[in-house]
Amino acid sequence: MTGAAPDPDRLIALAEAAAREAAGMLVTRRAAGRPGVIATKSSPTDVVTEADHAAEAMIIERIRAERPGDAILGEEGGLRDTEPGPGPAVRWIVDPLDGTVNYLYGLPDFCVSIAAEVGGDVMAGVVHVPERGEVFTAVAGGGAWLRTAGRPAMRLRCTTGVPLARALVATGFGYAVARRRVQGEVVAALLPLVRDIRRAGSAAVDLCSVAAGRVDAYYERGVNYWDIAAGGLIAREAGARVGGLAARPAGPDLTIAAGPDLFAELSGRLGQLNPERDG
Repeated sequence: MTGAAPDPDRLIALAEAAAREAAGMLVTRRAAGRPGVIATKSSPTDVVTEADHAAEAMIIERIRAERPGDAILGEEGGLRDTEPGPGPAVRWIVDPLDGTVNYLYGLPDFCVSIAAEVGGDVMAGVVHVPERGEVFTAVAGGGAWLRTAGRPAMRLRCTTGVPLARALVATGFGYAVARRRVQGEVVAALLPLVRDIRRAGSAAVDLCSVAAGRVDAYYERGVNYWDIAAGGLIAREAGARVGGLAARPAGPDLTIAAGPDLFAELSGRLGQLNPERDG
C-alpha cells in the first residue's frame, strides 16, 4: 500500500522555514567576524567555512523534525540518502551556503538553497538571499515568486525577445587552474558577441537573476546538483529553459538558462567554443 503524494505547499513551507533559520544564523555569524576556513575542496581556493557545516546541520535537523523518513543530499556531507518510507519518495537537495567565497569576503550574493524532489522530479525550491532580504520560491506548475520584506509577493518572468547581441549574460568559474584557463578562453570569445558579462559568485543566485529578468542568460561549467536544483526550478517556472548542450540536461558539464529563443542562440554559440573541455 502506498501513501498519498506529498503536498508541494507543505514542502515549500518547510523549505522556506529551514532556509530562513539557516540564513539568519549565517548573517549573525558573519556579523561577529570573518568566518574561519576549515577545509578546501577542488583546490586551495575552493573553501569550506565553519558556517557551511553549521547551516547544513541546522537545515537537516529542521527537516528531520518534520519529515524523519525523507532522504537528504547535502553538499557538505551531512546526512545523505536514507531508505524512503511508503509512498512517493521525497529527497531534499541542500546547499547550505552557495557563494561561500562571497560570504567569506563580506559580499552580499550568498544564499541558502533547498529543493524537494518527489519521485525524482524537483517539485519545490527556495533560494534565500539574506543580505538582500530576498526569498525566491517555486512550486512545480505554480510559477516563480520573489518575496521581499514589506512588499507584496512578485511573480517572476524571465526576459524574452532579447537577441544574443543585446543579452546580459551571467557566468561563473571553477577553481581548478586548468579549467579556469578554458573558461577564460570561452568568456573572452563570447564577450564581443553579447551586451556584457556578469560574475556574481553564486549559481543559485544567478539562476534566480535569470528568473527575475536581472540578467538575460546564465551559463557555467562545473556546477553540482545542489547548486542548481532549487534555482533551476525557479528559472523554469519563470519561463526560462534550463539545460545543457545538445539537448542534454543541466549539470556539471554545462548548465545554461535563458528564455527559449536566447537559450537556443547562446547554446549554439557555446557549442562552437567547446566549453565542456578542461585544459
